Parts: sequence; C-alpha cells; structure tokens
Amino acid sequence: MKLRQVALVAEDLAPVKQSLFELLGIDDAFVDEGVGEFGLENIVMSIGTTFLEVVSPTQAGTTAGRLLERRGGDGGYMVIVQVDDFATEVARLQAAGIRKVWEVDTPKAKACHMHPRDVPGAITSVDQMTPPEAWYWAGPDWESRVARYVSAITGVQIQCAAPLEVAEQWSLAYGRPITQRNGIPVLLFGEGEVRFVEDRDGRGTGLQALDLRATDMAAIEKAAQRLNLSMQDQSVSVCGTQFNFSTDEYLREQ
Repeated sequence: MKLRQVALVAEDLAPVKQSLFELLGIDDAFVDEGVGEFGLENIVMSIGTTFLEVVSPTQAGTTAGRLLERRGGDGGYMVIVQVDDFATEVARLQAAGIRKVWEVDTPKAKACHMHPRDVPGAITSVDQMTPPEAWYWAGPDWESRVARYVSAITGVQIQCAAPLEVAEQWSLAYGRPITQRNGIPVLLFGEGEVRFVEDRDGRGTGLQALDLRATDMAAIEKAAQRLNLSMQDQSVSVCGTQFNFSTDEYLREQ
C-alpha cells in the first residue's frame, strides 16, 4: 500500500491554486472534468509520484460543501491509498462492515470510497491502477508536470477527539497495524504515513496537516514571504491546512 494522493477542499479554487503554485513551484495542473459528477471542480498537481488535489463545489448539496460548512472553511478532504489487489481489499472492507459511498471498476483504474462515518477524518479510498506505476486521476503526461520545490507527499495528520479510536477504524479499513511515535498513533503506507492527534484548533475531526519533502526550502520560504504567509518551524498554512516541509538537514536537527 502507498499513500498516493491527498485532496483539500476550497470554497474558492482560484486563489488557493495561485498560492500553491507559487509555494510549491508548480506551473501546471490537471483539471479532471469527471469530478463534475460530484458537483465539483478541481486541479491535480503532480509532486513526484504523489499528487495533491484541490476540489471546490460548483453546486449546492455536495459532500465537499457540507464539509466546508461543518469545519468553518477550507481544509483537508480526502486520502487515497494505492493497493495491489483491489478485489481483495474491497472484500475485506465488506467483511469488516465498512460501507462504500462510491466505486468505479475499469480495466485501467479501480477505486472504492469509504463512508466517512466508518473511517472518520477524511473521505478515504483504496485505488488500483493498471499498470501500477500509472495514475489516471492526474491525467495524461502527469510526469511532465513537475513541482520544483517539493518531491513527495510523505504524510497526513488527522485531528479528532479520540485519536486512538479513529486510528483503530483506519487500521481496520486498510488492514495496517498501528504503531506509536511519542504517544501518537501512526499507520504506515510505504514511505508515507497517517498520524492521529487531538483536535488542535477546535474545527473538529478532519485532515489537519500534510507533510512534504522539500527540495528547495529557500525558494519555499521566499514564496511564503511574497504570499504574506507566516512560516514557523518550516510549516505554513494554506487552504485551511498546515503544510509541514522537511529536508534532510532539518530532520537531522530534530
């Protein structure tokens, strides 16, 4: 299993797109017209072989719109994990009593979205691609759309009232064991991870932060200054979400 794509939700897509392009060193993103099925518009940005999506409602009554209302503004939305055997994973979800809210099964791409009441904190999904190195949600030629300042999404942080309880629900959904790091429950997905912490900002259960591997921290800091974003400990807030940047040098200091 691999943490492959993270989605955020924005009330207004255009300013968030502009900020993320400048902050991450991105010039182009894929627009997936297929999300219109959900009453959304989006962009999907390539970050190495991982992907950052931003969705925004285009009509009333969407899941994304309800999340914006419930959490009082922009924030985290979705976590997509790539799996090797879609049929086995879906069968395991059914056996565990985890409900699905949407499923697609084509020769190239398969995906199953889980009910957020069964797996709280984000819309969660298991996805399989054929071939495995492909990622059709990012459109054709996604490899040519490069993020100059970051190379990978390496983690996601979910905040909630009962971190261990929610971690156990994710563990059941994904079949991954819970590890503990400084008292924080963590699930590992290849080189990526999902952490579970207590609600830190009073916005309720949700995707609160994501981690990115930085390749040009100086450029990120200059971009943050131009955008009038306050950066502390290599972290900055965009789209109601904390972006944590890591470098080899920074990690050695921790």
